[in-house]
Amino acid sequence: MGYYLNSAQPFSLYESETKKPYFIDKTEMLKVLIPFVEEGNNHICVTRPRRFGKSVMAAMVAAFFSRGIDSSSLFETLNIAKNPSKLSGTDDYRKYMNQYHVIYINFIEAANENSSYNEFISATKNILQEDLHEAFPEVRFRKNGTAIQDLRMIYEQTGTRFILVFDEWDCIFHKDYTTYEDRKNFISWLAALTKDTGYISLSYMTGVLPIAKYSSGSTINNFHEYTMATDDLFSEYFGFTEAEVDELYLRYEARTENRCISREDLQYWYDGYHTPSSDRMYNPRSVVKALTRNRIRSYWKATGSYVELSEYIMNDRADCNRKSCLSGCP
Repeated sequence: MGYYLNSAQPFSLYESETKKPYFIDKTEMLKVLIPFVEEGNNHICVTRPRRFGKSVMAAMVAAFFSRGIDSSSLFETLNIAKNPSKLSGTDDYRKYMNQYHVIYINFIEAANENSSYNEFISATKNILQEDLHEAFPEVRFRKNGTAIQDLRMIYEQTGTRFILVFDEWDCIFHKDYTTYEDRKNFISWLAALTKDTGYISLSYMTGVLPIAKYSSGSTINNFHEYTMATDDLFSEYFGFTEAEVDELYLRYEARTENRCISREDLQYWYDGYHTPSSDRMYNPRSVVKALTRNRIRSYWKATGSYVELSEYIMNDRADCNRKSCLSGCP
């Protein structure tokens, strides 16, 4: 196991979530992803606001597919195993569990560990290369090669394909130390890493805003983007549905003696948005915090600065060109 490659971190993160009293099992999403993995060279970006479960789901995806740690004892207790519908031909979920080399990067963690863009990107590339060289000692790597070249050499010499899981890919854009040129360079690196490559089975990324907000149409155009406003494919897996909040409220009633929250309170305060098919989706962090603390309050706004939100609103202009979206509209 490495730092990014086949890391134990996503398994640890997701396992801890499953043990919490207000955990909601959304492992059925893996059945949506498996056909993409089978086809190969697929790239998905799921965009949602902060605290709508993106990191939990990213950890779940990495923990399920990664060869780094045997996760069968975890997933065999969850919905993907309880509903053993056929996924492809005569195979079930066990054919895909822990069968892939997974590169899992939480870019918020990586960005916060460095004080400049150059430090951030250099550390990311170096750590990835160290992981690859340790995991594939039999491969003849190019002298002074890059991480992208190393991935290509691994594929050419061993046939190994990878799954990339990048959580909060766009967080680097909100660091004070990044410039317009830094943002362009980061987009170019992501494009070089994922576009027209044979070594990727699946790229799965999460972010606050779609890639199109930051990239020209030709830079990264290989990703299927699924937003909260226009796409139903992943809608039920990010946020809590009405039925899930009903279930959580029953747990709350069973666990809490002096209840200060009604089911109507949760709907009034935390119904975050409606999906394209008009299903109501609740903000998961707010619902869980309220039930855990037995107190209604505005938890979502306490998760981060309003600076990002203000920037997004200012940039939402019909005449806003790509450079403005990268550097900030005047």
